[in-house]
Amino acid sequence: MGAVKTKRMPRAVREQQMLDAAVRTFGQRGYMAASMDEIAELAGVSKPLVYLYLNSKEDLFTACIRREARALTEAVRAGARPELPADRQLWSGLTAFFTHTARHPDGWAVLHLQARTHGEVFAGEVAAMRAEIVAFVTQLILAAAREAHRDPDFPEREVSGLAEALVGAAESLADWANATSGVTARQSAATLMNFAWAGLGDLMAGRHWSPPEEGDAPGVQAGRTSPVR
Repeated sequence: MGAVKTKRMPRAVREQQMLDAAVRTFGQRGYMAASMDEIAELAGVSKPLVYLYLNSKEDLFTACIRREARALTEAVRAGARPELPADRQLWSGLTAFFTHTARHPDGWAVLHLQARTHGEVFAGEVAAMRAEIVAFVTQLILAAAREAHRDPDFPEREVSGLAEALVGAAESLADWANATSGVTARQSAATLMNFAWAGLGDLMAGRHWSPPEEGDAPGVQAGRTSPVR
């Protein structure tokens, strides 16, 4: 009595079914509160079968992180088409990011909330994904800056911090958008473009904002722009 009946199906299909159930459970209940019994029931399989396929709760959670991270990075890369101008590449990449996180809120919760707070191993998996996205955004901005300045040696350090800031802002905005009714992926992408592209546009035009000199009175000389060196 109470045993879960399962239909025969290919192992790969059954495993994805288990991962779907696990992502939903981890994303909505959190890693600590989620139980293997609950995941097995949601997947329509027995708990021993989950252990047979995925070994342990820790291994199951790691498999979820890796699958969701791969899906997100693939979506961003596919969205930022290289034949587009720099601003359109960034726009399409951001739109792809926010579309994916909106369509997969549980997967995003696993990556951005759960994995980062439940152990170094899990956090390391997400850090690797984030580093890949930051590197991709860095190269996108760098290629545009080098083209704008007609300088193939334009230094990467000029844009690497911008890429870090942009990815961090996108992560926070995705959390806000998923928690705010009625916000679309296009609206989120437009918000971040309006926030970020003015500064990136100055970079492309060769202008930097310069902070006031030490000792200046408040407001004196703030907001100056100077050529990129």
